[in-house]
Amino acid sequence: MDRRSFLGSAALLALGCEGPKPRKRPDAGAITGRRVQWRMVSSFPRSLDTLYGGAERVAQRVSAMTDGFFEIKVYPAGELVPALQVLDAVQEATVECGQSASYYYTGKNPVLAFDACVPFDMDGRQKTAWLTEGGGSELLAKHFADFNVLSFPVGNTGTQMGGWFKEEIPSLAAMAGRKMRIPGLGGKVMSAMGVGVQNIAGGDIFPALERGAIDGTEWVGPHDDEKLGFFKIAPWYYYPGWWEAGPALSLYVNRTAWDALPAAYREVLRSACADSCGWMLARYDALNPPALQRLLAQDVKLRPFPEDLMREAQRVSTQMLEDFAAADAGFRAVYDHWRAFRDATRTWHGGAELSYARFVAEKR
Repeated sequence: MDRRSFLGSAALLALGCEGPKPRKRPDAGAITGRRVQWRMVSSFPRSLDTLYGGAERVAQRVSAMTDGFFEIKVYPAGELVPALQVLDAVQEATVECGQSASYYYTGKNPVLAFDACVPFDMDGRQKTAWLTEGGGSELLAKHFADFNVLSFPVGNTGTQMGGWFKEEIPSLAAMAGRKMRIPGLGGKVMSAMGVGVQNIAGGDIFPALERGAIDGTEWVGPHDDEKLGFFKIAPWYYYPGWWEAGPALSLYVNRTAWDALPAAYREVLRSACADSCGWMLARYDALNPPALQRLLAQDVKLRPFPEDLMREAQRVSTQMLEDFAAADAGFRAVYDHWRAFRDATRTWHGGAELSYARFVAEKR
């Protein structure tokens, strides 16, 4: 800025003038002039402020970015749709969209698990990178098209805990005959190792533990697990959740409803989903550490899974994925792409990231 311009600006400020104000950018609602009202169902109860909260955040962001012209009303699990029927509800256009985890629907097509996680998957950062920047979501899109649904990453919990058990697990052999709540392909692996597997919605887990229908359960991590009170019945808390190293949540959108949206609203919804992805992982990273300390103060017994259990789970998991890939070309295409990305990112993270994490984690 030259001296004359500087003095001119200073004079305007001295007179209490700010000069011409920038024009306010119109919001998407004003651009389209259309009011849209959608309904979103979630697989999670309202009490889980971060899992279910991710759905609420998407709705809030969409409304804010459209000045209320595009509104999404969110319903918790069981209020409109059972927790494990969110994909069905979106496919059938009972609602326009839904928030869920795609491993709940591997009975429809096992490849859907890659949209959430498979056993011994990448961590939360790596999985988000594969889905959003590595081509994972594009590969999976044609499989969701079979259900007239689009899937957008909308959150990640980070690596989960292994779960709560009523009795100690000193070895792999101790798992035989136990009954455990665990969904998706992780459940198939546990079943192959002799565990009686059940897939139970979040709100029904505590009563199942209480009446002895199950001996153990996995859920998410300290923040959510504390809320659901599992420690009151099953005090043995194991880690890591090798079946959920970095599980992604998804927003399912009915394709017909999506096609009817103005282009500006589509971009708003994409942006809200991306915002929720970063928010959820950061929130869990902030809330899990103090929650773990509170749980340990309740005489919770924190333990790592036995080494022989981990090794057998990895062996069974690898064989299971290979068997699925051998039987289905669509699964093979996604599996090969996922595996190549996983191996490359582990080479990178296994160097700088892992060596640093190990160093600072050591008690000195």
